Amino acid sequence: MAPGGCAPHHWLCKGTMLVGGVLVGFSVLSLLTYGYLSWDTLGSTLEETETTRAKLGEEPEASAPTSQPHIVFILADDQGFRDVGYHGSEIRTPTLDRLAAEGVKLENYYVQPMCTPSRSQFITGKYQIHTGLQHSVIRPTQPNCLPLDNVTLPQKLKEVGYSTHMVGKWHLGFYRKECMPTQRGFDSFFGSLLGSGDYYTHYKCDSPGICGYDLYENDNAAWDHDNGIYSTQMYTQKVQQILASHNPRTPIFLYIAYQAVHSPLQAPGKYFEHYRSINNINRRRYAAMLACLDEAINNVTLALKRYGYYDNSILIYSSDNGGQPTAGGSNWPLRGSKGSYWEGGIRAVGFVHSPLLKNKGSVCKELVHITDWFPTLITLAEGQIDEDIQLDGYDIWETISEGRRSPRVDILHNIDPIYTKAKNGSWAAGFGIWNTAIQSAIRVNHWKLLTGNPGYSDWVPPQSFSNVGPNRWHNERVSWMTGKTVWLFNITADPYERVDLSGKYPDIVKQLLRRLSQFNKTAVPVRYPAKDPRSNPKLNGGVWGPWFKEDEKKKKPGKIKGENKQKKNKKKTSQKKGQSLHCRLHLADG
Repeated sequence: MAPGGCAPHHWLCKGTMLVGGVLVGFSVLSLLTYGYLSWDTLGSTLEETETTRAKLGEEPEASAPTSQPHIVFILADDQGFRDVGYHGSEIRTPTLDRLAAEGVKLENYYVQPMCTPSRSQFITGKYQIHTGLQHSVIRPTQPNCLPLDNVTLPQKLKEVGYSTHMVGKWHLGFYRKECMPTQRGFDSFFGSLLGSGDYYTHYKCDSPGICGYDLYENDNAAWDHDNGIYSTQMYTQKVQQILASHNPRTPIFLYIAYQAVHSPLQAPGKYFEHYRSINNINRRRYAAMLACLDEAINNVTLALKRYGYYDNSILIYSSDNGGQPTAGGSNWPLRGSKGSYWEGGIRAVGFVHSPLLKNKGSVCKELVHITDWFPTLITLAEGQIDEDIQLDGYDIWETISEGRRSPRVDILHNIDPIYTKAKNGSWAAGFGIWNTAIQSAIRVNHWKLLTGNPGYSDWVPPQSFSNVGPNRWHNERVSWMTGKTVWLFNITADPYERVDLSGKYPDIVKQLLRRLSQFNKTAVPVRYPAKDPRSNPKLNGGVWGPWFKEDEKKKKPGKIKGENKQKKNKKKTSQKKGQSLHCRLHLADG
């Protein structure tokens, strides 16, 4: 049956049917000497810590007695759909394979095609059109961030007693102090503010001459941690420290947003050992980065067990978008890549691993989207969702844990009104319902509709990486000479988007175009301001960081150039959180 279910003769079901404490002895000197400590080395240190506790009469840490689970959300960066062992990759990922096999694999799981959009939707439970972040990503020089009037997941978890910690990549804006992670619900933050940077030096150049340091501990540059340690390993060490210092009797939320496997393609030498045979240098480096990431996640899992968290924990793993073939990633057999609305850009590797799951070792093929984690995790944490929060996510825990039907039947992948317009798009091509020059994509049950310019559309098979390329001669190219601006696919039967059905089912095209139009009525203005010269790290001590000053804020409270404030809906509603748009179209019409 289709995700969410529908009647056999309903328009949504036409076409082809369903197919198939801080670590003791962890000094700066030891880090400089050994780099990334092995778990065996850490083990002896931790045993000393436990022995010391025993001598002081302290009881060993035990699993938390509370019913609130410990939540660990691990977000990989730019991992391709194929780039995990259980999807047939030549890259070895034994940890991910084991955790997924013992948990629930999410095989109909969607994210957004780029970094900022996926992260904003995870942390707010809202589509991009409802936060103003519809277009591209937040650039380092832009006076922009996740709108401050949006409640975040860590803020809601703190309300019910959680200790909240973030390690890794933020990429949700930082131009003013109020945008920083510690001001958006996290008790602590260790990581980078930008979208990418050097894995060892933590420097990032946005353009020639506009360069700065990007490693933070809470609200300050983490110069003391600048020891040349590879970021994947450094972040894992920080996670281990957090788990060692926290009391597992109280719930913890750990958001671990690894930089890997985003470019630049860098990895410690030992991880290349098994991949010398890969001729394509980008693919080889990418493989080494992913091997290091897999080992890091194993160490996180071991720390959860050692410190007494594991038995009452929920670990969620997700990529933030599809892989980038030119940077070594593979989405085969899906079409497209990172930055596109083809399946290769938005269908992600994802799974849930937890002793609390009822149906362990299963595969979930129900429709799940990254916005769903917000209501799901708040509910699991025994929290409350405010009545005035209009969420786009659903509570899907029973779907994952018990194998029940997903409450989700549609996904608005996005509507980007300022993306480069398709030259041949028009209102006429959209039956007078929608301007098909606009980049948009929507999924409803089996059906997926795309308009405008969906982005890079090739299929990139594994043999493309046999040379320095990827070799475009191996790619299955798609000609744009036809001037198409509307595509319709039955994703259930054709997940690789090879058979366009828009000409065969015009009535379904019209229905989905109307759905897009209704969604668009609920959109807030796009936030994508011009770059601000005050953002230059040279003006801020050589560090990327907040540049908007307090005295300037007082002159223009709440009105920063390029920042569009989201309108607040003051009307009370009894709408259930996560209710799909197709059940509230009358509200949009009103």
